[in-house]
Amino acid sequence: MKRWNALAFMVAALPLAGLSVAANAADCPKGKIKIYTSWPLQGAMVPEGTGMENGVKLAIGQSQGVAAGYCLEVVNLDDASPQTGKWDGAVEAENANKAVADPDAMVYIGTYNSGAAKVSMAITQRAHMAQVTPANTYPGLTKKAGAAPGEPEIYRPLGIVSYFRVPPADDIQGSVGARWAKKLGHKKVYILNDQELYGKGIADVFEVEAKKIGLEVLGNEGIDYKQPDQKPILTKIRASGADLVYMGAVVETGAQTVIRQMKDLGMVAPKVYFMGPDGLYEDELLKAATCDAVLATDMHMTFASLPFENMTGKGGEIYKQYKADYKIEPTSYALYSWEAAAVVVEAIKKAGVKDREKIRAAIAATKDFDGLNGKWSFDANGDTTMDVMSGFKVVKADNPIGCKFEYVETLK
Repeated sequence: MKRWNALAFMVAALPLAGLSVAANAADCPKGKIKIYTSWPLQGAMVPEGTGMENGVKLAIGQSQGVAAGYCLEVVNLDDASPQTGKWDGAVEAENANKAVADPDAMVYIGTYNSGAAKVSMAITQRAHMAQVTPANTYPGLTKKAGAAPGEPEIYRPLGIVSYFRVPPADDIQGSVGARWAKKLGHKKVYILNDQELYGKGIADVFEVEAKKIGLEVLGNEGIDYKQPDQKPILTKIRASGADLVYMGAVVETGAQTVIRQMKDLGMVAPKVYFMGPDGLYEDELLKAATCDAVLATDMHMTFASLPFENMTGKGGEIYKQYKADYKIEPTSYALYSWEAAAVVVEAIKKAGVKDREKIRAAIAATKDFDGLNGKWSFDANGDTTMDVMSGFKVVKADNPIGCKFEYVETLK
């Protein structure tokens, strides 16, 4: 793929969800507003990236492609490198600069990877452009808890809050994961991470909470996920006596190799188990790791939402609409992408003008939004007040993969 692709389209002219007639100039007397998106659209991220695009389309279509008298146009950009197929800081910077240079662009929805957000946040803020993420969960992007020195102020050159996230941050999920591990009976845990912002961040939060509640942490080690052989570190873990391997990572950064090679080394349940966070909540992980290996390690996983099929109210409605429109189950962050875009549309309506700062302020003022998991608001840091978490495990399934993630319980 190109370093960024101009998959720009007038959503109002497409037959999207909730859209019965095409919007035309008469429907948009004030002209148009563009909404840019940015996340990987290559490699293992093709299903998730496409699902996230679909979520945005769903929200825009429900507004008939119009807000406050403006036609809404979505420009989808790919922030992955064509060489690696993985998010790239230079590409993400290019995407953000492209958005802020467009006088019609009012909001930037993205990114998927927390590390990518570090690149674009200051760029969008300097232009008073709101950035709303459906997927970033590293705490330091918005708050001091779980942050590195200087965070989050280094991402706010104007001293304002212009970055907002609709999923709960990892300072919640990492702690919940550790408490669930103890509840499941684990006593000794060895933590791995992919050395990236999200993976290391949630691994560190897990470690702090695990020690606090009495789990024995035998190590917290970063791996080089580009290496095809992780058996040296796994052999070390096997010798340590750990009964759980917790890995902070995303689907592209080595978890599939770790899981496969755990099985090869006999590191399987009931002796050793595997647990991970929502970055691994992808069917692509099950395919790459193989169901045999994932089931052998009795993989458990946390996710910052109710399971889609358990959602009621607005969440249940959106889940059904997504399946009806796209004839497929939503990917992990497809519905959060709907939520991010729906917040943006409501803010544009409230602002009533094509003005980045006024739209940013309207997003910041979001209160009692009727979202996927109930009503929530943005706090002073731009974080959602919603903190719903769920636990899943992998089970056998009569599907093309041979296994699936199955909801176990709501976590506290």
